[in-house]
Amino acid sequence: MMESNRRQITFNRLAPGDRDGILAMSRLATDILREHYDPILGKAQNNYMLEKFQSVDAINHQLESGYQYYFVRAAGRDIGFLAFYPRGEAMYLSKLYLLKDERGKGYSRLIVEFVVGKAREASLGSVELNVNKHNDAIPAYESLGFRRVRAEKNDIGSGYFMDDYVYALNVDDWQSPKPRRAVPHPYERQGDSLWS
Repeated sequence: MMESNRRQITFNRLAPGDRDGILAMSRLATDILREHYDPILGKAQNNYMLEKFQSVDAINHQLESGYQYYFVRAAGRDIGFLAFYPRGEAMYLSKLYLLKDERGKGYSRLIVEFVVGKAREASLGSVELNVNKHNDAIPAYESLGFRRVRAEKNDIGSGYFMDDYVYALNVDDWQSPKPRRAVPHPYERQGDSLWS
């Protein structure tokens, strides 16, 4: 199912059992996450996490467990992806990633607007996410209205940990996207944030 917002991106939902789509999602995730997380986590941990969370089998299992995965498309090509699911009273934004050359173009605000809409449809009061403590996307999350609520360190097996901050956005506090500024925001100029 394709959904669109008022700008130039669309969200194409990945269906459980769509082997070709799941394979394409796994490949896209691998490309994006290798580029961004190898320097932060190291290649060995990133390889482990890609197999555990973004392999074809892992994505298929997540879809069967209620995750909603979407390709983010612009100009006729996949530029990123996101995944989320209801968890307690919040919509948990598990994944939000863009290709490096698509960062800094204002897509993150549109993607968060889409997820906030899904949270509202499900009568959930917030959107929550985890972000690695060394991820340079943290200022972008904060500029979108996410607030740090705690730190946590989760054992993911094989001696590896996810050392994260947990952020939350109250859907009632969400502001719809504003027109792009003529001068980019300082975080957008950097272009290395994972999804700004």
